[in-house]
Amino acid sequence: MLVQVQNIRKEYLLGKKTIPVLRSIDLQVDEGEFVSIMGPSGSGKSTLLHILGGLDTPDSGSYLFNGKNMLFLSDSERSWIRANQIGFVFQTFDLLSELNVVENIRLPFFYNRFDPTLQKELVDQAIEKVGLTHRRNHRPVELSGGEMQRVAIARALVVNPKLILADEPTGNLDSSNSSEILSIFRELHCDDTTIIMVTHDQKVADLSQKTYEILDGILI
Repeated sequence: MLVQVQNIRKEYLLGKKTIPVLRSIDLQVDEGEFVSIMGPSGSGKSTLLHILGGLDTPDSGSYLFNGKNMLFLSDSERSWIRANQIGFVFQTFDLLSELNVVENIRLPFFYNRFDPTLQKELVDQAIEKVGLTHRRNHRPVELSGGEMQRVAIARALVVNPKLILADEPTGNLDSSNSSEILSIFRELHCDDTTIIMVTHDQKVADLSQKTYEILDGILI
């Protein structure tokens, strides 16, 4: 079992009022599994994804990632896991405008000590996997939305992580580009990549093996 979540709860303070976001969330994801989490805006699905990625912590509950309790790790230990074992794909791409495709994909290596030769090999493999070899020297401003999301996916893949977390990866794309991005996720799943994807689109969720829905902070 790669991801084991039990009784996760999360609340936020809004002024003097406490807003419950996640209530007693349980989730288990095996290696190689493709899971979608659906829910309306504000339902807590992105908060859950941030907790799974070690970007946020719950108020209570337990979270085992690859056998390690993420809630008991130090900040540096969680940072190492984020850099080496978890790849993130966001709706807004989050590319650096001054860097070209290769340089953006190489960013995770700033947090690793990969041999330069191995870095180049892994970057080339990631670029080829998302079909952007011909755009490797272009900057984000010269790319379409679909191409920018492919760069983001390649950046998430480049360190061969155990888990890919995708937050509305087609949310900013038209139908044609969305189809291309979903084809990449389908291929990744066929290669036994573990994927947890947050989406509000049923067509996107239909790609996965298993779909959960968050309603009022509860995972169904």
